[in-house]
Amino acid sequence: MEASFWQQKWERGEIAFHESEANPFLVAHFEKLNLTKGCLVFLPLCGKTRDFSWLLACGYRVVGAELSELAVNELFKELGLEPQISKTGKLVRYSAKDIDIFVGDIFDVSAEYLGAISAIYDRAALVALPSGIRERYTSHLINITCTAPQLLISYEYDQLLMDGPPFSVNESEVKRHYGDTYQLQFVESKSVAGGLKGKVASTETAWLLRSSIK
Repeated sequence: MEASFWQQKWERGEIAFHESEANPFLVAHFEKLNLTKGCLVFLPLCGKTRDFSWLLACGYRVVGAELSELAVNELFKELGLEPQISKTGKLVRYSAKDIDIFVGDIFDVSAEYLGAISAIYDRAALVALPSGIRERYTSHLINITCTAPQLLISYEYDQLLMDGPPFSVNESEVKRHYGDTYQLQFVESKSVAGGLKGKVASTETAWLLRSSIK
């Protein structure tokens, strides 16, 4: 899946994956990570998610990574913030009070750029990537965040009935990617109302991942 795929999605406004309000799993379960105010939360492949607004309102600092500069511009506009824009390696950095977004390839994001991450919130990153890239992504995420705890949201459905993204990522795959470095806790699962993209029956599942490395 080329970068141009996502660029064209944003340019054409084909962003059915974008939610109009904070994700209910985030609102219900993020506190289980036991973070203090001011902690830094990383949102990979973040788009212009409204989850930023919720996290900021809760007193957290946030950092994101996103391929589409259009999405990031819209995010800052919707937040009512005027970003400072600078170059960071191969990435473009958009910054304002308590928020930084790195525009470019997630694999160009480093631990040095991010700083000390207290938690990861992955709602639409793992499921956005085809199977051939997911292992590389999860390994990279672990490395650049020093195995920070996660709230991970995944979808599961019959992949034969619909092409992703979002792709189906079941429990066994979550364990395959993260089971060696995290203790995985199932939190909640629910059926997607009307089916995923209105086409196929699907469940949405929230996981808590806590480092098992002492």
